[in-house]
Amino acid sequence: MEFNLKEGISSVMEIKVTEKETAINYGSGDLPVYATPAMIALMENAAKSCVGLHLQCGYTTVGIDVNVKHIKATPINMKVKCEATLTKIDGKRLFFEVKVWDEKGKIGEGTHIRYVVSNEEFMNRLK
Repeated sequence: MEFNLKEGISSVMEIKVTEKETAINYGSGDLPVYATPAMIALMENAAKSCVGLHLQCGYTTVGIDVNVKHIKATPINMKVKCEATLTKIDGKRLFFEVKVWDEKGKIGEGTHIRYVVSNEEFMNRLK
């Protein structure tokens, strides 16, 4: 199995915060602000998207490690942008730097590790 991946590739994703992404909705807090779990999901999605088109058909990545800081609150209706950069490839393990900004500045940063898997083999192991 070969991967057409190169360190340094990146992906940017942008969303607008709605009530769906709030801490109240996620159950992670009591305030109507962008939830940390929603930010982590955006980080994972950006990392997944960064490498997805470079994998052979039938392969994907799964998240295996997240280490992030949510450093600033973001209100509903503000845009949030995440950039994931592939910083290291170690066999099937892919290491990413992730950063998130809202319209006023940086709100989160950290690292994320994903692992390349065969869709079919992965799902068969769950049976």
